[in-house]
Parts: sequence; C-alpha cells; structure tokens
Amino acid sequence: MSGEHSAVHPADAHTTIVVSGAREHNLKNVSVEIPKRRLTAFTGVSGSGKSSLVFSTIAAESQRLINETYSAFLQGFMPSQSRPDVDVLEGLTTAVVVDQERMGANPRSTVGTATDVNAMLRIVFSRIGDPYVGPPNAFSFNTASISGAGAVQFEKDGKIVKERRDFAVLGGMCPKCEGRGSVSDFALDELYDADKSLAEGALKVPGFSMDGWYGRIFGALLPMETPIRDFTEQQLHDLLYKEPTKVKVEGSNLTYEGLIPRIQKSMLSKDREAMQKHIRAFVDRAIVFTPCPDCGGTRLNEAARSAKVNGLNIAEASALQITDLAEWVRSIDDPGLAPLIANLSHTLDSFVQIGLGYLSLERPSGSLSGGESQRTKMIKHLGSSITDATYVFDEPSIGLHPHDIQNMNELLLRLRDKGNTVLVVEHKPEMIGIADHVIDLGPLAGSAGGEVCFSGTVEGLRASGTLTGTHLDDRAKLKESVRKATGAIEVRGADQHNLENVDVDVPLGVLTVITGVAGSGKSSLIHGNVSNREGVVAVDQGAIRGSRRSNPATYTGLLDPVRTAFAKANGVKPALFSANSEGACPECKGAGVIYTELGVMATVESTCPVCEGRRFNDAVLEYTLGDKSIADVLELSMSEARDFFATAEAKIPKAVKILDRLVDVGIGYIKLGQPLSTLSGGERQRLKLAIHMIEDADTYVLDEPTTGLHLADVENLLGLLDRLVDAGKSVIVIEHHQAVMAHADWIIDLGPGAGQQGGRVMFEGTPADLVTAKSTLTGEYLAAYVGA
Repeated sequence: MSGEHSAVHPADAHTTIVVSGAREHNLKNVSVEIPKRRLTAFTGVSGSGKSSLVFSTIAAESQRLINETYSAFLQGFMPSQSRPDVDVLEGLTTAVVVDQERMGANPRSTVGTATDVNAMLRIVFSRIGDPYVGPPNAFSFNTASISGAGAVQFEKDGKIVKERRDFAVLGGMCPKCEGRGSVSDFALDELYDADKSLAEGALKVPGFSMDGWYGRIFGALLPMETPIRDFTEQQLHDLLYKEPTKVKVEGSNLTYEGLIPRIQKSMLSKDREAMQKHIRAFVDRAIVFTPCPDCGGTRLNEAARSAKVNGLNIAEASALQITDLAEWVRSIDDPGLAPLIANLSHTLDSFVQIGLGYLSLERPSGSLSGGESQRTKMIKHLGSSITDATYVFDEPSIGLHPHDIQNMNELLLRLRDKGNTVLVVEHKPEMIGIADHVIDLGPLAGSAGGEVCFSGTVEGLRASGTLTGTHLDDRAKLKESVRKATGAIEVRGADQHNLENVDVDVPLGVLTVITGVAGSGKSSLIHGNVSNREGVVAVDQGAIRGSRRSNPATYTGLLDPVRTAFAKANGVKPALFSANSEGACPECKGAGVIYTELGVMATVESTCPVCEGRRFNDAVLEYTLGDKSIADVLELSMSEARDFFATAEAKIPKAVKILDRLVDVGIGYIKLGQPLSTLSGGERQRLKLAIHMIEDADTYVLDEPTTGLHLADVENLLGLLDRLVDAGKSVIVIEHHQAVMAHADWIIDLGPGAGQQGGRVMFEGTPADLVTAKSTLTGEYLAAYVGA
C-alpha cells in the first residue's frame, strides 16, 4: 500500500508544454519542451523566431482552442484564427497574452477605466459619498443621465395590458463635453481660404475636393464661384454649421452637412493618436482643445462632483498621483467597505510596485507609451484569482529604468509562484538572469534563424557558445574621450506634464542621452520642446500602420524607383509592376494568398494556386530587370537587393541609398516583400528609424532605439549613431540601456523619481562624471554596469 501512496498522481505527471514540428514563419521544424509553472525566457537576435514560437504557435493555438469551446453564435463575433503550422502541441494551458500594443485609442478610456480601479472607486463614492448622489453609474463619465416616459403594451394572463411607464438613468457624464473633458474650437482660417471661391479650392480640410461628389453637393446649396469672403451671413452659416439636410443632385438623394459637424463626426470622434498622419496634422492646426468650461476638464457633471469622501470628490481623487491616491484610500475607515478597500489598495500598490505610481487615474490610456500600456495591462492579471494559466510577455523591460526592472522581475516571479507558467520574450540580461529555463533561438535572423540553439539553465546558456550566451555578460566601457559640442538647443521654462520649469541646454554636434526612471519627464522634455523645432526629425515609439498587403518595399517608398526602372527597361507603364494595381494576379487580386471565409469557423489562408504566391499575373512576370522578375526582386533580402541594384544591369542609385539605411539599422535579413504584419516590434522600430534617416535633417531624436535589439546588435546601433554624429549630425537619444549611456558624449539625467517626484534635471555632464559622482539612481546603476 505504501508504494501506491508514493506514486505520482496521473494528473501531476503533465509538467511540460510539448511543441513538436513548429514551422510558423521562419521556424524550421522546431521541437522543444517548456517546463510548466516555471519562468522561461526566450532569447535570440531580433527576427530569430522567438515571437513565432511563443505568440504565433503556443499562445495562438491555446486561444484558438478556447474560442472553439464557445457557441457557434459567439464565435461569429470573435476574430477568426487558423491552426498554426505545427505537428503536435501538448500540455497547453489557458494563454494570457500581455503584449506591447498600445491601449485602445478611445477618447473616453483612461487608466482608471482600463484597470477597473474606477469601477471600485465609483462603488466607494456611491456607498459613503456625502451627500448621497446615487448608484455607481452616477459617478461614471461614460454614462449619460437620461429620462423619459411613454405608453407600453405587454401581455399578462392572456390579456393585452397598456400602461404608462416612466424611466430614468442617472449617469455622471458632463453633458457639454459628453465625458471627454475637453471641448474643441475651430480656427476658421485653417478650414478655408476666404479669398478663394469653393470652385477654386478654398477648403483646406483633407478629403474635401470639389472635383467629385462634394463639389456637386456643396453646389446644391452654396454659390461655387463667389469668394467665401463675400458670402452672406446665412451662406457662411450653412457652409460651417448646417445640420444634415437632404439635397437632390443629378437625380440622386444625398445629404449635405456643414463643415464643422462633419469634422466632429469623422475626425474628432477618434483619439488623436489613432488618426492618420495628415489628418492629425490638420486637426493640430485647425482645432484648439480647451478644458470643458462646465466640468473643468473632469468629464463629470455637477452632481457627481458634489459627493465627497474624506474631503475629496471622485474627480479630485482621480487626479491624484497613484502613490498619493493609495494613501488616501488607506485613510477610509468604513467596516462595511473593508474588503473592497483592501482590494483597491492592493491594486494601487501594484501600480506603484510596477513603476507606474506616477500616473493618475484620469490619464487618457491612448497617451501611454508601449511599455506603460503593457504594465497597465499586467495590473489586471496580478490581482487575478486564476492559476495554472500561461502568461506570455513581449519584452516587459521596454521603457524601464534598471531600477524598475528589479520590481518587474519580482512581479513576474510572483505570477509564477501563484502556480502559473510564465513565458517571456526578452533581450535584457537582468531579466534573462531570473529565468528558471532559457530557450535560445537562432543562430541568426530571418531565413538564417528559426532553430533552437540551446535549451536549459541560464548558467548553461553562458557556457553554450551561442550568440546570446557569448554576449550575455557583455558590458560597454566608458569612452576614453568625448566629443565637444558645437552649439546647443536652449530649453527654457519647460513645464509640460510634470516638468518643473526646467532650463537646460541640449548640446549639438554630439551624442546626447536623456536618462531617468520611467515617468521622470524625459519624453515631455524632448518631444515637448525639441522634436517640434525646424531641422529636427523625431522617431517615436508609435506603431507602423499598414494593411496585410503592406511590406518594407511599399512602406519605405523603395518600390517606386524599382517600378520605374522595370517600366523603362521593358517599355511598359509602371502600374503593371504594382500588386495593388494593373499587374495583380486576377485570382488573389495581388495578395498572394486566398482568404476563405468559413462562416463562424476560422478563416483559412492558402497560397494562391494561380500565381503560387508571386502576386503578379503571368504577363508581368515575363518582364525582367537584370535577369530578375518583379516577384524575384520582392523575394530578395534587403542585403541581397542592395547588391543587386548596385550592378550595372539593374543599377538604381535611389534604391541603393534606401537599402543602405535599412541594412545599416540591422534589418538586412528581412525580405522586401515580407508583410509588415509579420515583423517584430524591434524590426518595425528600426524600419521607421531607417526611413527617417533618409530624410535630410540636422538633428535626430530617437526614443528608445534599443527596443527589440539583441545584445549583439546594440553594438551595431552604437556604430550607426557614431556614423551619424561623425557626419555632422546631432543625435539625441531617450534611453534606459546602460550600453548607450556609457557610449554617450553627454548625459542629461532627470528625476529624482517619477511623476510629481520627477521633472527636475538631476545631472548634466559626461558619463564618466556621472559614474564618479554616483549622485543619482542612474549614476549608481551605470557605475555598477561598467564595473566602477
């Protein structure tokens, strides 16, 4: 009997996630075992296949299987997913993906609403707020107060009964700004040129061309040949403010609407961050947002603002920095609310521990950086009662100061210790170091990657001889001599967000690194005072927007000179060499794949049988340039394409110039025709960097260019920055990576803390001086990094 008791229970034998024969993207038949209820780090150069294995294979299949447990009706509303290209996946658990995607761009979404903290706070105010206002909804700026009355008819005991019913919903939304907190005013001279007529193109609003239907609709109500300056008062009112009105144009019933209501519906209903670049530029010029005069920017109506708890109303509580809000919550002494207060305090403490204590609940979620968004999403999961789930993180160290990485490590270990499997795609040695297990992919990127180079412990990785193992203990050295500045950008009285009237000179002609903990004011200082100056090009962390047809060749503008060269060599028109135009394969319309919609089941994606994925029709593929068709060119990697376009038969200097930059930033392995949707976060960031470097600028501002970079690639990035400075450019980098700090000519360190505890310049000088002084948090960590 004793033997039976000591035997392992069958349910406890499932200790690994088994992946066998994974071929998603560039994975080469990968088979690997991942221990459950442990923290596993996935390492390797950018593009080696980490995301393909973790996100596109393991997490994707887990989520697909869970979706299939829902009813067919519900599945119809869910994103369809096809099965990943893998032979066997065993031991999967529920996958929770915490990625770098910025949070929703809904103008009414805030840090409070995105994390359920607002929901808990509303209950507190509805229960103990003085005076009593109403239920929790009475404190919600997303719920409008409405009331009504009318006759209703229903069946009761087989008889038709008619009754008059009244109804009312009590909400907290400010009626003037509709819960947005700001109202817009229009600069009329940015909407139209008063000296021109409509027919002459007086309107400056994007998309309002008078050549098409808009011209005919406007012509039905307004004089097209009269300069706007000479419009009557009524005509000007109709142009700007007229409510939707039916008009008859050439026998068709159409709707005319004034410029301002139309702009409000089509443009201002979106968050600024979600707008296309040219729309955003117009909105910035034409529309001035000011705090709502009725609610003072709080988004809430007067009733919601009247109730107070411990001296604060809900708007004042939401405006507090989370560190201060946590203290205020702890001061609430009400036995009936004790469990809720404990839960609320725990959530707010998690914000502080994760390095986001400087945020406030009223902060719009669309204004958070990728790293901040990822950590805000983490807050939800830290308080979750679910265990035995698989949490998948995409570079959680992004945007974190070395000091904050320690806190993040503790949180990841807390998730693991609750009995969860934690999978982390990561490059930072500080985060790889805490892993129970490491899987290193490579050996290189793209087609030269996709293999498991090592699987084992961190110590085993160090001794493995792989690229990651070799570079794991790399430490950059301080430069022996630094460059001298040739001038300076003077910033005076900077007070955006948490900056405290900052005066600083940002040197020119050198490599300047802006450091400080997350939330110390780095982005506010640079993007608010330097990026908008003439001759300055800023590369931020914003996502690349493009359809599944977009690829590096179309995104960078490389395809234009290539199409022109093909057309010239073959005596035909350039449109033939566009997969989105005349040259497209008629079967797949130039997509290269056929998408088969199977109703409520997953959409199946299959290679087009006619063009075999080459995207062009047969006639176009007959035309060549230097013995290659347009489809062959799109299959080349950027490095191969650069060599090809430098040859005599296919010489395109403009293409070579663009490709030089792309290879320079370390993405020479990516194919020209690879869909943008398959690129990793780091690859997209560097693609943007390469495009901006093609622009002729005097000063470059780079926001965390090491994002997604392998330890071995950071050295290449530093070489690229050096080449820019040596060519006479000024480079300003907002960065947390100690290798970049050590390589700087000048460091500006902000702090000492985040939010209200930040916003001051703590140090200006060379990296060597910062290390010697050790006077700031950054100085201490940099000194430890360089071994001083």
